[in-house]
Amino acid sequence: MRLLGSLGHLVIVRFQNMMYALGFLGRLLKETVMFFRRRQVALKVLIMQILFTGVEALSISAILAVAIGAIINIIGVSILPQFGQGKLMYTLLIAIITRELGPLLTAFIITARSGTAIATELGGMVVSHEIEAYISVGVDPISYLAVPRFLGVTLSSFLLNIYFNIFGLLGSFLVLSLVSPLPFSEYFNGLMNALRLVDIGTGLFKSIVFGAVISTVSIYQGFSVLRASTEIPQAGIRAVGQALVLLVVSDAIITILSYLI
Repeated sequence: MRLLGSLGHLVIVRFQNMMYALGFLGRLLKETVMFFRRRQVALKVLIMQILFTGVEALSISAILAVAIGAIINIIGVSILPQFGQGKLMYTLLIAIITRELGPLLTAFIITARSGTAIATELGGMVVSHEIEAYISVGVDPISYLAVPRFLGVTLSSFLLNIYFNIFGLLGSFLVLSLVSPLPFSEYFNGLMNALRLVDIGTGLFKSIVFGAVISTVSIYQGFSVLRASTEIPQAGIRAVGQALVLLVVSDAIITILSYLI
């Protein structure tokens, strides 16, 4: 009976937490819509979030994109011609980088950098009673603190994905040319022939979803901190862990739907 009672209590708590999270998401989306209608008092927060999440991550994104693109190119040039399928290299590049690794690795980078930063920053504001101070003077923490971070991370994820794809598909050609010389015109035409609208659309849609997932989870975990400062690093860990799981699950769902539809 104790075991059944414990399981029942755990199920109820998990259900309540899930409903609270869904309510938080609804409030966040509502305030996001209102953000474009009211005077932009949080515009500076939005700009700083884009600067931190997007601009400061350009270097590591470029390095990863070129390295992965070069590896795929070298493997394709080395193996595929042995089976008479050399032109499949371009199809593999598009499928792996544009549809899969581009959005997913970009999301991992953002999670590691911005996800932990947002959760710990908001958690610190809760502990230091800054959130209460905002409320006491009539400032909504959701519209002033959460929405700019939500928009900043989502927009940065979208733009970083495009940046990653450019370096992954074209920048890696420089590395490939050192190993197996190939005319750029032939390489570029091969990519354009293999590229389809659904590939671009799927990758961009994933980047938007991933950015929304990372920002929502990080903000939620940051606000979930109660009073103790020891909860702040725990909130960052929970934000990263939950975001990574949701990213993989959402990536699998979108990929399956894109190929079925």
